[in-house]
Amino acid sequence: MATFVLVPGGWHGAWSFEAVVPLLERAGHAVHALTLTGLRPDDDNVTVATANLDTHADDVLRLLDRAHITNATLVGHSYGGMVIAAAADRADGRISRLVHLDAYVPRDGESCWSSTTERYREVFAAGAATTGYSVRPPDGGDPRRRPHPLASFLQTIRLAGTLAQVPRREFIYCSGWEDRTPFAELRTRLQADPEWQVHDLPTGHDAMHEAPEAVAALLLGEGIADASAQREGAAANAAAVPHTGPQPARTAPARPSEG
Repeated sequence: MATFVLVPGGWHGAWSFEAVVPLLERAGHAVHALTLTGLRPDDDNVTVATANLDTHADDVLRLLDRAHITNATLVGHSYGGMVIAAAADRADGRISRLVHLDAYVPRDGESCWSSTTERYREVFAAGAATTGYSVRPPDGGDPRRRPHPLASFLQTIRLAGTLAQVPRREFIYCSGWEDRTPFAELRTRLQADPEWQVHDLPTGHDAMHEAPEAVAALLLGEGIADASAQREGAAANAAAVPHTGPQPARTAPARPSEG
């Protein structure tokens, strides 16, 4: 039995995994979906103003302590990738697997702000213009979204190197919003890194709601063998046939990005 800790992206809470959780539980696994500090309905302005990336990493570590979890799979969506990276680096070997679900994969000294595109830096800045400390959700999307602590988008991550000892690290790339995704270069970087496994999903950014069964299947390890076979076949073809350029990406109707 695996233990999954699910960390949402910007503006979201535990509810963003509501369609995936029962699928994992039905397969016999323990699942903990988090709502991070500053995103809870009863958090006051001071809590929102002071929450940063360290705060959110501590949210994960407190859960590990409270539930006595020693062999966790951390799943982070979007901004949540920053959180699971920071938590895993401080978790003293209690993390066995990281899954960045269309999420940032930071290197030491990077932040969500520095890792994203100018388009999303403008979203962050405009969203924080009213309070100066919280970023209102972009227009549209789930009404349960809440203003997100600005400091957590801005704070740089400090990695001591423990993160690199996590034995299994995966990145799920959602290809259905390629005109706006901030993760295309990251996908290219991780595909070239033998320590990472990259999966593609032909969905928009909100894959947990668009295709919960596909997300759950990847988290459960289903389809990984097929992906490996496809990569081996592609490598064999590349050896036999001269490369003529990039292959067309799969596409699907794009949906608005929600963090």
